[in-house]
Amino acid sequence: MTQTGIPFIFMRGGTSRGPYFRRADLPKDRETLAEVLIAAVGSGHPLNIDGIGGGAAVTTKVAMLSVSEDEWADVDYFFAQVSVEDRLVDFKPTCGNILSGVGPAAIEMGLITPTGDATEVRIRAVNTGARVLARLQTPGGALTYEGQTEIAGVPGAAAPIALNFMGVVGSSTGKFLPTGNLRDRIDGIEVTCMDVAMPIVIARAADFGLTGYETAGELDANTDFFARFEAIRIEAGKRMGMGDVTKSVTPKFAILAPSKDGGTIATRYFMPWNTHPSMAVTGSQCLASCALTPGTVADGMLDRPTDSPANVVLEHPSGTIEVLVDFDTADGFSLNSAGLLRTARKLADGNVFVPSRIWKGA
Repeated sequence: MTQTGIPFIFMRGGTSRGPYFRRADLPKDRETLAEVLIAAVGSGHPLNIDGIGGGAAVTTKVAMLSVSEDEWADVDYFFAQVSVEDRLVDFKPTCGNILSGVGPAAIEMGLITPTGDATEVRIRAVNTGARVLARLQTPGGALTYEGQTEIAGVPGAAAPIALNFMGVVGSSTGKFLPTGNLRDRIDGIEVTCMDVAMPIVIARAADFGLTGYETAGELDANTDFFARFEAIRIEAGKRMGMGDVTKSVTPKFAILAPSKDGGTIATRYFMPWNTHPSMAVTGSQCLASCALTPGTVADGMLDRPTDSPANVVLEHPSGTIEVLVDFDTADGFSLNSAGLLRTARKLADGNVFVPSRIWKGA
């Protein structure tokens, strides 16, 4: 046999897409696992022509599931970001959009049994340690993808999936403000380096000569902007205690501007070498926290809510995303939890094949 077949479910989770595997069906060691995922997705070609990726960072994501080893959780969710062209796999971050599909995929895989008309699935994000409570629609004890919930960046409507994120402060660095400062100045640009669900270097769009309302395509074409912020991101990574982040997708980068279409604040989020077509779920929690925290680069861009929980509406290239933030201000800003509404849909299932010379199987 020249190829190894690996069972998988192909799902859209939020505004991302990728294969969902049982962790037990994949290599245990990271080096071989990375090669298997590169082959499955087709990294190394802009169209991922030799794999099932979609030629964009939001379609080269992988979820690996198992019964949780954590007493609190039901399911362990291990995430991998596979690059489109560079044959790299990053196991450090997590992805909240792909997490949207973890509950349904766990039911499809038989890891979870539905309970009544709604099923709660407790998920541990292995990469960051975050705990997430997902509430799924399971009328009559049967999983459904049909519903009336719409999210920006996805056509049509589907069943709602409510996500409540806990324990996400300092997810990668162990600190809310990894540099110890509300603002840092790097290469003449003021930034806020914050770690909530995802470490992000956040700046004002205007400081780069941008409006903050540009389309994803317009920003991707602005190579001077990308070169400038990448230098800032790399230096910020060092100051955040993350070491050399040259080949890492974290920390991410984002820019803010005053809202244009009735939201709380306008945002653009970078993955980091492309503009996100909408907004990452993890990124939305960090940007909402930045917006709510006095003294950050968001100062002066919004009428900051003072009552908790606050519904923060982030404008992005495809529309808006709402984050319900439960926070305390007794001693500065302290995040308790963040809730979002997402959808997911099963697209296909079966086996994905990789060359046996890479892995001969379990």
